[in-house]
Amino acid sequence: MTSPIVNHLFANLNEPAQVLVIGASGGIGLALTMQLLGHPGVAHVTAAARHADSSTALVALAEAHPARLTVTNADITNSASLQALAASLVTPSLHLVINATGLLHGSELAPEKTLSAVTEVNLQQVFAVNAFGPILLAQAMLPLMRHNTSAVFASLSARVGSISDNRLGGWYAYRAAKTAQNQLLKTASIECRRTHPRLSIQLLHPGTVDSALSRPFQRGVAEGKLFDPARAAAQLLTVIATATPANSGRFVAWDGTEVPW
Repeated sequence: MTSPIVNHLFANLNEPAQVLVIGASGGIGLALTMQLLGHPGVAHVTAAARHADSSTALVALAEAHPARLTVTNADITNSASLQALAASLVTPSLHLVINATGLLHGSELAPEKTLSAVTEVNLQQVFAVNAFGPILLAQAMLPLMRHNTSAVFASLSARVGSISDNRLGGWYAYRAAKTAQNQLLKTASIECRRTHPRLSIQLLHPGTVDSALSRPFQRGVAEGKLFDPARAAAQLLTVIATATPANSGRFVAWDGTEVPW
C-alpha cells in the first residue's frame, strides 16, 4: 500500500535513492521500511533500531532483500552511536532520512496525568528519545544530505506537541519533548536554507496508529481515526512526497494539513 504520489518523492533524483529509517523495528518504522523497499526508485534502505538484529521481521526482510536492505543496531539517544551509524552507511550520500522513534510509556514509565506525577527521571528518559535524539540524528546525518539533488529529513512529532492546541493538559513530559523536538528541528531547517539548499526538514504528526506506543490509549479514538501501520506509513510517505525546500521546517499532519505550533 504505497501511494502513487510517492513517485514524486524520487522523481527529481539523478540516481536511485539511498534511505535511512531509524526506529525501523516499531510498527510505523517497519511499515515504512517495507513500503520503501517496494519502490523501484529506492536503491538501498538502512533500517536501524536499538535492537534491530533481534527483530524477526527486519531480519526476514533483510533475507528477502539482501542487496537492498541493511539492518543495523543504533541508539538514537547516543550521539556516538549515531555518528558510528553515519560512518557505517554503504553510501556517501542520503536522499531520505526518517526518524520513526518515539517513547510514551514503558514498564516504569507512564504519561503524567497530574503535576505531582512529574519526575526528573521520567523527563530525562522521554526527552532523550523524543527531543534530544532527533536533533542528534540530524547532526550525524545532515553532512550526508548536502548534495546537488533533493533530500528530505523527516521526523515523527505529535499533535500533542502543539502549544496552541493544548486544551486537555496532562502528558507533561511527552508533550514538552515533542515541542522541544519541533523547535530544535525548525531551527535546523533555518540554518539549512543556507547550508543545504536542496534539503527539506519535515515534522510529521502520524495520527493515532495501532502500535505498541498508542495501544494503552486507544479507547477514545474516533471511528476511522485509528490507523494500522501500513496505512499510516502510506499516508506519511504521501506527505513526505510534498516536501520542498520552500516548506522546510513545517509541522504537518498525516492528511497534509499544517499543525499549529
